[in-house]
Amino acid sequence: MRLQVFQHVHYEGPAEITRWARERGHTLMITPWFAGAPAPEFDAIDGLIVMGGPMNIYEHRAHPWLLAEKKFLATALAHGKPVIGICLGAQLLADVLGGQVFQNPVREIGWWPIRWRTAPGWEFLPQTSTPLHWHGDTFSLPSGATWLAESNVCLHQAFAWGRALGLQFHLEANEASLNALIENSGHELLSGGPCVQTVTQIEEGFAAHQAGNLPLVWKILDEWFK
Repeated sequence: MRLQVFQHVHYEGPAEITRWARERGHTLMITPWFAGAPAPEFDAIDGLIVMGGPMNIYEHRAHPWLLAEKKFLATALAHGKPVIGICLGAQLLADVLGGQVFQNPVREIGWWPIRWRTAPGWEFLPQTSTPLHWHGDTFSLPSGATWLAESNVCLHQAFAWGRALGLQFHLEANEASLNALIENSGHELLSGGPCVQTVTQIEEGFAAHQAGNLPLVWKILDEWFK
């Protein structure tokens, strides 16, 4: 498949998804919206992967390309192309589908457990996972969406709607992508909070949890883009 990655900052790329695509024989192409890249040719792609970023989905004046990206996502969903949104990408999908995006009561940064919910077609999901979180906003479920995951402090962690899948967390992290997040967004840790870990805790969490997350992210990608 020809999969287009929408990237919003230079340090939040597809990470483990790159290795998955290479081993599955998919073509992975990048649209760096932050660098002024134009929208891709719609007929040249088979699916979309929408990455994270530090901006909010409503910061149109600071990031005018957000409007073009949302328009492209709406068109892709209307034509039934499979789309996965991660963190900011999930919030963009929720917004395009009519959900509300707003501040979560607390910021989640670090390795925090989620509970997967039972839903038809998603029986392969485990009961729980401990992925990497790095977000302050959350979203309401779009009308008609299937609610897939929750955590103790963030009700809506994942949803599916038609061919759209939104994941508020980062199952795709690898060592390089984690180090890039810490280097470029580590200042967000200074404010602290009940669900904001230290750099040491985040690094230790990677060693403790990410190897167990990788088979799951591969399975989700296989299912969504088969």
